[in-house]
Amino acid sequence: MHPIFVLPLLLAGLTIASCGAPTTSSAPVEEAATTEGAAPTDAAPSDAEAAEATPTESAETVETVAAASPESTTLAAVYVQDAVAIAGADPVAYFTEGAYVPGSTEFTYEWSGATWQFASAENRDTFASNPAQYAPQYGGFCAWAVSQGYTAAIDPTAWTIVDDKLYLNYDANIQSRWERDIPGNIAKADANWPAVAQ
Repeated sequence: MHPIFVLPLLLAGLTIASCGAPTTSSAPVEEAATTEGAAPTDAAPSDAEAAEATPTESAETVETVAAASPESTTLAAVYVQDAVAIAGADPVAYFTEGAYVPGSTEFTYEWSGATWQFASAENRDTFASNPAQYAPQYGGFCAWAVSQGYTAAIDPTAWTIVDDKLYLNYDANIQSRWERDIPGNIAKADANWPAVAQ
C-alpha cells in the first residue's frame, strides 16, 4: 500500500498575467449532468438550495476526511463519498482528456486520507508522482460553495481548469454562477479555505 500523503494547502492567489485573463477550460454547461437530489438544470438553485447540499446534512453519504500536515497542524479536508475521493472521478483525465472520466476500482491510490480512482494505471502513476498537481482545489468540494463560506458535494461533470488547477462544482447551474466571476470566486474561496472545512 502506498504511503498516505497530505494535500498541501495552496493559499496563494490565482496566477494571472497582467495583460490578460486566466486560462480556463471546463465542461460544457449544457452537457453537465445533474447529481441526484440536485436542482434541475433548467432552474438556477437559490443560495439556500445550494447550501442544502453541505456534507454535514448528508453525513451518511458524504464524509470529510482530515489529514494533519507534517509541516504544520493545519488540516486539509478531501471530499469523499463512500471513502472514495471526488465521486470516483479520475482527476488526471480532466487534464489529459479534457473531460470527466470515471475511475475504476482496479486502479486506485491512497492519498490525503482518501482512495482516489483512475481510469488507467498510467493515470494512477501520473497522479502518484505529483498528487498536488492533479488533485482539485479545496479538497474537491464545490468551489462555488467554498467561495460562499461553506462546503458542498460535487458533480464530477461540473468542472473547470483555471491556470492548471482543477475546480469542481455542485452541478451545472452552480458552475454557471462560478463562471460569472472566476477570479473573484477563487479569491473568496482561497480566503475561506481551509477554515470552512473544519
